[in-house]
Amino acid sequence: MGVCRNLSFLLLFLSLLQFLHHSSSHPLCIDSSAPLPQKVPLSFCSYNGTSCCNSTDDSQIKNQFKAMNISDSSCASLLKSILCARCDQFSAELFRINSRPQQVPVLCNSTVLPNSTQTSQAANNYCSKLWTTCQNVSMVNSPFSASVQGQAGGGVMSNSTKLTDIWKSQSDFCNAFGRASDENSVCFAGEPVNLNSTGTSIPPSGLCLEKIGNGSYLNMVAHPDGSNRAFFSNQPGMIWLATIPKQGSGGVMQLDEANPFLDLTDEVTFDTAFGMMGIAVHPNFLTNGRFFASFNCDKTKWPACGGRCACNSDVNCDASQLPPDSGSFPCQYQSVVAEFTVNGTASQPSLAKTAQPSEVRRIFTMGLPFTAHHAGQILFGPTDGYLYFMMGDGGNSGDPYNFSQNKKSLLGKIMRLDVDNIPSAAEISQLSLWGNYSIPKDNPYTEDKELQPEIWALGFRNPWRCSFDSVRPSYFMCADVGQDTYEEVDLVMKNGNYGWHVYEGPNLFNPPKSPGGNTSAKSMNPIFPVMGYNHSAVNKNEGSASITGGYFYRAETDPCTYGMYLYADLYAGALWAGIESPENSGNFTSNLIPFTCAHDSPISCTFVPGSTLPALGYIYSFGEDNSKDVYILASSGVYRVVPPSRCKYTCSKENTTAEVTTGPAPSPPSGATKLTNPYVNLVSLLVSLWLLCLL
Repeated sequence: MGVCRNLSFLLLFLSLLQFLHHSSSHPLCIDSSAPLPQKVPLSFCSYNGTSCCNSTDDSQIKNQFKAMNISDSSCASLLKSILCARCDQFSAELFRINSRPQQVPVLCNSTVLPNSTQTSQAANNYCSKLWTTCQNVSMVNSPFSASVQGQAGGGVMSNSTKLTDIWKSQSDFCNAFGRASDENSVCFAGEPVNLNSTGTSIPPSGLCLEKIGNGSYLNMVAHPDGSNRAFFSNQPGMIWLATIPKQGSGGVMQLDEANPFLDLTDEVTFDTAFGMMGIAVHPNFLTNGRFFASFNCDKTKWPACGGRCACNSDVNCDASQLPPDSGSFPCQYQSVVAEFTVNGTASQPSLAKTAQPSEVRRIFTMGLPFTAHHAGQILFGPTDGYLYFMMGDGGNSGDPYNFSQNKKSLLGKIMRLDVDNIPSAAEISQLSLWGNYSIPKDNPYTEDKELQPEIWALGFRNPWRCSFDSVRPSYFMCADVGQDTYEEVDLVMKNGNYGWHVYEGPNLFNPPKSPGGNTSAKSMNPIFPVMGYNHSAVNKNEGSASITGGYFYRAETDPCTYGMYLYADLYAGALWAGIESPENSGNFTSNLIPFTCAHDSPISCTFVPGSTLPALGYIYSFGEDNSKDVYILASSGVYRVVPPSRCKYTCSKENTTAEVTTGPAPSPPSGATKLTNPYVNLVSLLVSLWLLCLL
């Protein structure tokens, strides 16, 4: 039993370890919101243009600086720049040391590692300059005494006014506040952070696919035990647990259609626009067995379906005045998130092959005003453990009731919910919640009092497939389906407004009708897409298009695609690789890339007549397994990205002499930080040994 107990502790440690690697960040403010263009120039801090400060923040920093009462002008100039660093586009990264928030930014210590993403400004030993200039200068309420008291051999005198009162030497001071600039971090050198523009990646020569399954699915979620299993769900409401073959094995996906993991077809309303839209596994599934599904239902056919209508007096909407849509009345159809469990179906959740068919609890229920644009994907945040719920604008052309910009409406939003702390029925009623969840305390409503507390970001038309980068979890990417002209990919941040229906992509949009009113473009700070495409680029005759969001490619299988964001058009004729340059800048270029199916695909592919393009049908979604291999979920089957050489695509980084199943895997770009297959294999081995202890 002692061995089993040690295995349990080791598994817990390894599970936590995967989140401890340092991840670099795109431009992001201290409060996790997006830097925005300033309409009024800052008067104190020299951070005009796009900044993390507004005029109120600028005034507060000015008052803080005056209160420090620094008599030495040279030191005062340095301290002003340090206080104003809160306005830097990279302030979220600058004001953290080992993931802990700090009072002052991390100071450059003149060390620039070879893989640094920062310019030569990082070679400035700003920490040494600050110490030399300010070590004996008195300052009131020094931020250096409050930040890291007791570290680096210093004292804990919170009332000290000189650096030398707290720190014994420059070495101690800079050990606490200094840092080198490398691939994963930036440092402050007395001026706004700049990134290198060198080392731009080259788009892959093509993406090679193999077909491993014939079924049509909307969702794929890797099993949290680290194995080669994954959950697949289809739109009618069935969920299966499948086994995925190893890369290069020639095998096909093993899935028993007659024995689903969970069958919700009696509850789910299924047609072109409705169905099961999302599934998610709780981060602690291996211990608590919690499983979640997002779907649509018809309250005229299922009494348990009913919920409040999204068109209500709180959002200045009268459901009785809405026109019928496709023969249905307003809020006949509902958007639901429900919780299920595998507890009781097996001795341990990891051994479960089915879930209990009855709901444990209803997380969310909301009536939809029209029959389209309700999105429905659900994801757990990889670092915060909260449930993200994507919701469209509710339908009808042009969002006529302006739900997406209405901060009291949950339509056209991304919500962020806490499903671990369930309030009482009385609290749910008192807080006017839409189900069994609580509100994370750092949701943006605490700063923007007009926002409904569930909202994380707003201004979406129909977000269709979102994902977190497995290496850099602050990169939360969502594709948003356009209306007339433009399909977009957004880098989603706290309290970000992504423009709809004032903008469609980067362009102003004129709603054909707007009985619900409009929002002035001058009154908002929209965040424009980081990638996207015009409808005419994929269908010159009709201009018809609909984006399907994907993943940052982090597998070892195709090293020439590593780190690029893959996304596609629904109609399966176009696929893009988004390349960020400079790295960690949040600036992307989209590259239309060729793709085809390997001649030795385990399941033979069919092709578009007269073309090398595989006949995928519709690309509904993408998936990612525990090895970070990426999948395309199409109407014609399940396709996996495989080594480019199998389709005769050239990739200089690919090791074509090694067997995929037995030889060394090709390496990703130098310095890449990621979980590797050996890590996953180790976890899988330990899980297997641990399960033997339970028998």
